[in-house]
Amino acid sequence: MIATIKIENMEFRASHGCYDLEKVVGNRFLVDVEIDAEVADAAEHDDLTKSVNYLAVYETVREQMRIPSNILENVAKRIIDAVYARFPDCLRVTAKVSKLAPPLGGKVDRVSVTMTI
Repeated sequence: MIATIKIENMEFRASHGCYDLEKVVGNRFLVDVEIDAEVADAAEHDDLTKSVNYLAVYETVREQMRIPSNILENVAKRIIDAVYARFPDCLRVTAKVSKLAPPLGGKVDRVSVTMTI
């Protein structure tokens, strides 16, 4: 039995960006993570140790968001790699990283990168 586990709209303040001001001032980011995992045993036995722990995923994302990156692609890849490292039995992981109000010289709600491995 495959389940898709989604943790959506995790909000962080971080210093990702290629401009010097972004690295100093930081910005607001939203992160969505989607994980496909085999959960039959966990569901049958009501056992969290046999599934993906949402708190552990959140902590993993938070750790990766604390590491500054120049581009969102790097952030998304690091998040995915860290989730796989913590939960090696995942079948597929998708991370979407959005920078809110990016400094593009006009009104822009967000820019996002979505990556699946």
